[in-house]
Amino acid sequence: MFSSEKLRPGRPDPDALLAQVQAQERKAARGRLRIYFGASAGVGKTYAMLAAAHKLQASPVPPVLLVGVVETHGRSETAAMLDGLPLLPMRQVAYRGKSIAEFDIDGALAQHPVLILIDELAHSNAPGSRHPKRWQDVEELLDAGIDVFTTVNVQHLESLNDVVGGITSVRVSETVPDTVFDQADEVVLVDIPADELLARLKSGRVYQAAQAERAARNFFRKGNLIALRELALRRTADRVEGDVRAYRVEQSIDAIWKTGAALLACVGPRPGGEHTVRSTARLASQLGTAWHAIYVETPALQRLPAVQREQILQTLKLAQDLGAVTAVISAQDIAAAAVDYARSHNLSKLVLGRTRRNWPWQASAGRQITRLAGELDLIEIGAADQDSSGGTPGGYGKPAYGSVPDLDEARDDGEGSYLWRRKQGYIWAAAASLFTALAATPLLAWLDLANIAMLFLLVVVLVAWRFGRGPSVLATCVSVACFDFFFVPPRFDFAVSDFQYLITFVVMLVVGLFTGHLTSDLRFQARVASNREARSRALYEFSRELSGALQTEQIFEITHQAIQRAFRARATLIVPDEHGRLQLPRLGGADAATYRHGAALDLAIAQWAFDRAESAGLGTDTLPASRIFYLPLVAPMRTRGVLAIEPQHRRWILIPEQRQQLDTFAALAAIALERVHYIEVAQNALVNMESERLRNSLLAALSHDLRTPLTSLVGLSESLVIARPPLSEAQRLTASALHEEALRMSTLVANLLDMARIQSGEVKFNLQWQALEEVVGSALRASASQLRQHTVVTHLPADLPLVQFDAVLIERVLCNLLENAAKYTPPGAQIVLAAQARGTLLCVSVCDDGPGLPPGREEQLFEKFTRGERESNKPGVGLGLAICRAIIEAHGGKIAAVPTPLGGAGFEFTLPLGTPPLPPEPDLDAPAATQDA
Repeated sequence: MFSSEKLRPGRPDPDALLAQVQAQERKAARGRLRIYFGASAGVGKTYAMLAAAHKLQASPVPPVLLVGVVETHGRSETAAMLDGLPLLPMRQVAYRGKSIAEFDIDGALAQHPVLILIDELAHSNAPGSRHPKRWQDVEELLDAGIDVFTTVNVQHLESLNDVVGGITSVRVSETVPDTVFDQADEVVLVDIPADELLARLKSGRVYQAAQAERAARNFFRKGNLIALRELALRRTADRVEGDVRAYRVEQSIDAIWKTGAALLACVGPRPGGEHTVRSTARLASQLGTAWHAIYVETPALQRLPAVQREQILQTLKLAQDLGAVTAVISAQDIAAAAVDYARSHNLSKLVLGRTRRNWPWQASAGRQITRLAGELDLIEIGAADQDSSGGTPGGYGKPAYGSVPDLDEARDDGEGSYLWRRKQGYIWAAAASLFTALAATPLLAWLDLANIAMLFLLVVVLVAWRFGRGPSVLATCVSVACFDFFFVPPRFDFAVSDFQYLITFVVMLVVGLFTGHLTSDLRFQARVASNREARSRALYEFSRELSGALQTEQIFEITHQAIQRAFRARATLIVPDEHGRLQLPRLGGADAATYRHGAALDLAIAQWAFDRAESAGLGTDTLPASRIFYLPLVAPMRTRGVLAIEPQHRRWILIPEQRQQLDTFAALAAIALERVHYIEVAQNALVNMESERLRNSLLAALSHDLRTPLTSLVGLSESLVIARPPLSEAQRLTASALHEEALRMSTLVANLLDMARIQSGEVKFNLQWQALEEVVGSALRASASQLRQHTVVTHLPADLPLVQFDAVLIERVLCNLLENAAKYTPPGAQIVLAAQARGTLLCVSVCDDGPGLPPGREEQLFEKFTRGERESNKPGVGLGLAICRAIIEAHGGKIAAVPTPLGGAGFEFTLPLGTPPLPPEPDLDAPAATQDA
């Protein structure tokens, strides 16, 4: 749940220094990356980059410089900055019948300049390029030792893409991973006020007139620009903060630099920690800064009751939910640990809960921190209303020691047996002291009293080591009494004849108490370390076993055995079906009988925990009376199931270490389930891809081979129909039917061939600016035979703009939609073909008043070999809509089933409008005869 950190010693860590040196060596062999960063287009990033290149070129020793790619966007000022700079010729890439100019990475590597300028880091390269993204080209150049200057806008950062989309309602598709931005050697912020940028946009210094007007109405609104500017400034500040921290580590600087307002909240064991956490969260929100929350656990605090330690972890969990970075630190000195954490993370403000000292000599944590780090700003949070009567809310104080079982003891037979073992410890302590007195009495003639006192101290040490602090205190008191009664004259009497023996008793008592205390602490810390080592070993073994699991059943078995071995509890995994409903695993053997003699699993509670990704049942706030603890298995993508655990004893679930380890077990199991799921998805995808490839190859081969005989069959059947002398009526009807079926089969084969060609990328688009009315008329004429028994109505406005598309392919789309409408509607049905311009799209719809589409299968109909009626005598193989979608998406549009006012089926596709070219102006200088002609 939380990270665990060690105190950083005063001197630098040798391993950290070695890693730092190795990182510097790797960095020295790699090129340096400088990013010119801006809030939006037009702020002057490219201009600033080119100005920096000119400055370097004018230096006494100019570097070998090359301009790889610069996008001027028609800006004369930017284009003028290219004068005098060597340019790398662009590489031409053929794509969809066009030639696209792209950055030539091979040419850049061949010339190998010292510095290269590459504009628009987020640019997507044309298909066929070595890398799909330009930032990947930059990575290869950096690996080759070439320095790179580049530009990027804030909306292109991956982590801010959705934020910018929510602000501007424009979601850009080209993004750069934040790791590229964060690992850049330099980030130069290029910034101008929003009003100045709008003035530049209006004057045509950002986009051309038509683009500028459209941009001013959408993306380039003043509110958008102000918000983007704030995002850019904050992201740059975060990047600079990382540079400051790296420099402080590199230079071993311990003093806090107050460059930020980050807060550090210290959570203590006393009540009121939640109040401190919430107050710090509010303060961080008001300051607009990050914050941390830590709990320093000393050896004394490790003896706190399990319920109190669980409350501390819940407080840290609350801080984590409120956005804090949390940590549990093991240390001897609370103040020193807090100061060290603040210095290592450069946190200048430390937040403490207000404490009330019970004794004059007790120093508060704030005073100790002030003494250790006077440069820290201390903020003291007042007590909550319910805590104002007393106590030390949120502060560190003396822990309440009690009879609290440790981990091993908590796993045994319960509270009764534990109390009996504690009583046995006191009995053994008293008995050991008495036995030592009786055994040493016969040796009094040979042993000095000092040596006998040492024997009693040895017993105290042994009792402290075996039974702990309480029995060692009893052994000390009994040993002093026995020493006085059996050995100090007068013997067998508690009277003391010599004052020197009183000093002996006091020293013996003090030494015994201190020795017992130290030995008990050492024993406790040794047991804590042993338990931590056991938990680490259990996690290692569990993760190692899960790493080899390739099936869900294997994960069930491994998880069940690991939890039973580590926690002595019954456990099972409950996973959801394809509808998200939890189902018990159908396993045999021990798993099937896991809960046969225990509590019954409640799938309703498990489903609640699964749906809300929250724990339920035993030890939680939700149905705590249940004997079973339900822990959701939350993986990075989604919740994968629920782990149901029935412990032997209810108390162990409250032990913080147990809960932390169990949470880790659940996280590992969830990740393993997600890994197995995606392995199955990848295997199925691979099988489907291979099946699709084979099917397309088979269809292409069959359709190509069938085309020639079908063409001959169509021609021969047509010849029979128009033969002279004419055939008899029966023969003519037979020949006509043969001709129609041959045409239908030829159409099916053509669809198969077109589908195979589209998916293989062999179709070349002939994109021309043309009117939709002409294509609609051509489609109606081609589908006349199928539509002769239906009423076709067209709604085409006279002012429809020209659209750039492939007329043959769009005609095929319309024919398929019209033939579908005719095929699945009764004779006499009405079919409506309509078109209209909506914003930047042309929307074309084909609707009918027939029986409509199968409910719930609207999207499935666009899959290949899917028909509206699974069993039907209607001809077709279910490829028409799949071909329509492939053609429309290749044109940059979309097609989908839509509701229709006619009550039947409706399909609508869109095409981007674009800007059609202007008609050529008449040549006024041409001869009059030519003009008349």
